[in-house]
Amino acid sequence: MKPLLRSAQTLALASLFAASLVRAEVNVVEKVATDVYFHEGDIGRHGHCNNGWIIFSDYVLVIDANFPSGAQVVLPKIKALTDKPIKFAFDTHHHGDHAYGNQVMHEAGATIVGHAGVLAEMKKYETNYFTGKGPGRWEDAAKGRKDVAASKLRPPSLLFEQKMAFDDGTHRVELLHFGVAHTHGDGWAWLPKERVVYTGDACVNGPYNYVGDGNIHAWIKTLDHVIALKPLKVCPAHGPSGGPEVLANQQHYFKSLLAEVKKLKDAGKSAAEVQAAANTIKETLRKDERIAHYAGTGK
Repeated sequence: MKPLLRSAQTLALASLFAASLVRAEVNVVEKVATDVYFHEGDIGRHGHCNNGWIIFSDYVLVIDANFPSGAQVVLPKIKALTDKPIKFAFDTHHHGDHAYGNQVMHEAGATIVGHAGVLAEMKKYETNYFTGKGPGRWEDAAKGRKDVAASKLRPPSLLFEQKMAFDDGTHRVELLHFGVAHTHGDGWAWLPKERVVYTGDACVNGPYNYVGDGNIHAWIKTLDHVIALKPLKVCPAHGPSGGPEVLANQQHYFKSLLAEVKKLKDAGKSAAEVQAAANTIKETLRKDERIAHYAGTGK
């Protein structure tokens, strides 16, 4: 592609997305580009993650299965837009709010897709399903969620290691793995023509970060790879969609967090003392306008 043409197309895409950077409303379908959609889930009341979907020439690819109740929310909205079958649902990672709705998506006709690490993590944490030895995370979730208790776990059956692509000549979606971030099996859905990326929990837009199954140091490096794609539209797994600043701010938050911890460590503080200083660290991070919303408002 000639540089001038490429620049013109980039400017046109940027102009298109600039109009959509207004905060999306929870449970409202946002049209990101032609046949490309984003849906911000109600995390506050129902714990739902965000969803996305792409309408190809003869099928639909859904980004994240959500909880079972979340899947039930988005399926009618997809079907209201197209009568094409939902053939694939992509788990960005193994957590319940992204993968426990797999059975619902399967019953709607979808094959469940995920990075090989998603299955590996499920084997690690869903002990009852894979070994029958004691309750796993599914059973724990079922204690407090009727939708989980009424459904059943369905791991992904179509796996990839580094890359898988869906392409009908008009739309192309590349499922990519860049390394450890939020989990060891994080996948990203990248639309190179539209310059859109769906991030899973490897990038959120608000106080929704969980680091218990990942590694912050590796996460920062993984984000470098995604930033290098130069997306114009970022669709996170929690919080509103936005532009490339969402990725940059997510990374900046972790770098700032590590910097504050390092200051305490360099001052000779013990691990227990650093942990006890968590609220002080939060207050420091809230002073940075770029990342204040990641630190939240409570203690």
